[in-house]
Amino acid sequence: MLLATQLAAVLLYPFMEGSDAGRAVFSLLGILILGLVLLAVRATQGLTWIVLLLGLPATVLLVIQAWTGSDQLLPYSSALEAVLYFYAAGALITYMLADHNVTRDELFAVGATFTLVAWGFAYTYTVCQAIEPQSFIAANDPTADRSWMELLFLSFTTLSSTGLSDVVPVKPFARATVMIEQLAGLGYVAMIVSRLVGLTIMRRSTGR
Repeated sequence: MLLATQLAAVLLYPFMEGSDAGRAVFSLLGILILGLVLLAVRATQGLTWIVLLLGLPATVLLVIQAWTGSDQLLPYSSALEAVLYFYAAGALITYMLADHNVTRDELFAVGATFTLVAWGFAYTYTVCQAIEPQSFIAANDPTADRSWMELLFLSFTTLSSTGLSDVVPVKPFARATVMIEQLAGLGYVAMIVSRLVGLTIMRRSTGR
């Protein structure tokens, strides 16, 4: 459910930008995803109280943003959501590493963990941009701040190592954050995905 909701959100986000109603729906969708993150962590050995400690104030800020239509609290809610998403991704990785039998659950967890990390870095970029404006530039408008969809696109292309994004980090801390995400994406594929593939091949070989 978490993976499906986040993939659906990717398709819905472009229609939410540029209007007050869209920003309100964006905040409500963020609350829905936070609830699914809580359920995902509860299914692992992660600590539920940490998710509540981060998720409750983030939810309050998102409700205020949806009610007022203002983005003034966006950096604060984004900071809480970034930490929450990274913690949830860590809990899912621990869950996958503890299981030596690859089932459908682990395969969905691979996708959900990837999207959680991508969202976490996108929120981190949002905070970075709020602290130091124009940390990221794009060819179509190099002076304006990047939208959420642009930062999420940058996060996905960086994490997957495709390098297709037209959004470029130009400030030192922004570049450092992008480099950390590049390392995280490479390590995720090298350690987590390759392990699941190896376990799948081993199970088939044993069955034969």
